[in-house]
Amino acid sequence: MTQKFKEEAVIIRQEEIAPDIYSMWLHTDQIAQEAQAGQFIGVYCRDGSRILPRPISICEIDKEDQAVRIVYRVAGKGTDEFSYMRTGMPLYVIGPLGTGFPKKPGKALMIGGGIGIPPMLQVAKELAADKEIVLGYRNRQLFLSDRFELCGKVHIATEDGSVGTKGTVLDVIQSKQLRAEVIYACGPMPMLKALKQYAAQQGIECWISLEERMACGVGACLGCVCRTTHKDAHSHVHNQRICTEGPVFDAREVDI
Repeated sequence: MTQKFKEEAVIIRQEEIAPDIYSMWLHTDQIAQEAQAGQFIGVYCRDGSRILPRPISICEIDKEDQAVRIVYRVAGKGTDEFSYMRTGMPLYVIGPLGTGFPKKPGKALMIGGGIGIPPMLQVAKELAADKEIVLGYRNRQLFLSDRFELCGKVHIATEDGSVGTKGTVLDVIQSKQLRAEVIYACGPMPMLKALKQYAAQQGIECWISLEERMACGVGACLGCVCRTTHKDAHSHVHNQRICTEGPVFDAREVDI
């Protein structure tokens, strides 16, 4: 298991890259050195009334400059607080947390939906295999698509049809007849359920990153469990903690 660190990070830069979507680069002493694609960090609010850290996926890792990038949506008081922070300000963070994506041989389909798009970027950068990338958005307010284009062929789906294919990421896969030996995906639960079923029907290996509300982020509270085929050594039932055994799972091993 990856070693975890709690440290005072410093904001290198922050910008709004789409409505209510923010990109923040953080300088860290140790987290960037240990982080893997698909893991996340817990970011602590400066407001003392909000004790628990906010779990945010790692978007990019720069080990040379000891920095990690997070891309988050403003969804509550904690993330709203983060959105007002500026270069040079300190933030306490803990990480890296959870498990990352395995790097499998063979042609890959990399799929991100909504705020599940950011954690797929570092995977796309690291994966040496032949790959195609499918990104799903609500509308023409795209983010990070230009970064993904540096990693492979990008296909866009939008709910309103304003860019790319109208519909879901699965509509893109089927309409363009995209083929792969391995699927890597992160996004909303309906998307992951559809991809799990599609992968099973097609006999494709599929790795999914589950989005879930978390409390402690380190496996102690059992607030983010999912049902699996394996018995958890911590609770002795067929559950896995998304914050520790996940967020990345073999789709065949989770009941979603």
